[in-house]
Amino acid sequence: NALRNDWPGYSLDLFTYPQHYYGDLEYVLIPHGVIVDRTECLAKDIMQDIGDNNIVVLCVLKGGYKFCADLVEYIETLSRNSERSISMKVDFVRLKSYHNDQSTQDMQIIGGEDLSKLTGKDIIGTGRTMKALLNNIEKYKPKMIKVASLLVKRTSQPDGYRPDYYGFEIPNVFVVGYALEYNEHFRDLNHICVINDNGKGKYKV
Repeated sequence: NALRNDWPGYSLDLFTYPQHYYGDLEYVLIPHGVIVDRTECLAKDIMQDIGDNNIVVLCVLKGGYKFCADLVEYIETLSRNSERSISMKVDFVRLKSYHNDQSTQDMQIIGGEDLSKLTGKDIIGTGRTMKALLNNIEKYKPKMIKVASLLVKRTSQPDGYRPDYYGFEIPNVFVVGYALEYNEHFRDLNHICVINDNGKGKYKV
């Protein structure tokens, strides 16, 4: 599940995608079908590790909503067809840390209900940006916290955060699609793609 730094990706000509993004993308990094299959595998791993527990799934908006929805659906299906069941509640929080394609130092935690209700609960967080959120959640002393992220970027920083479950390790490139956005664009793109300079310029704010 690790994509090499020299991975050339897939030609855009092999896939269908919204016409309004023609000319804005470099290549398809991970096709939608591969994302879905990998998410099902993660659901099985989670079921195996924490079956028979009541959990709160904390979805990180907006970039994590498709991954979270698919992951929760697979866990529910596995739970229905298994002797080991999981009772799940889903809550939502939004972390805002990007300006154009650059990650900023300022992290805003927006929305979500009262996090004090997480005290003593098992929590699975789903999303991309986690350190600030984890620091916030840990104040409430939940029983257990596990983080599931679809993507992990390979960086030169040795202290880079590693989630408990992840779908793909990818090169340090800026990706869009499957709810990952660039200034609110590309959420309607099913595949995970690398944006090109034309796309960055067109949608820059």
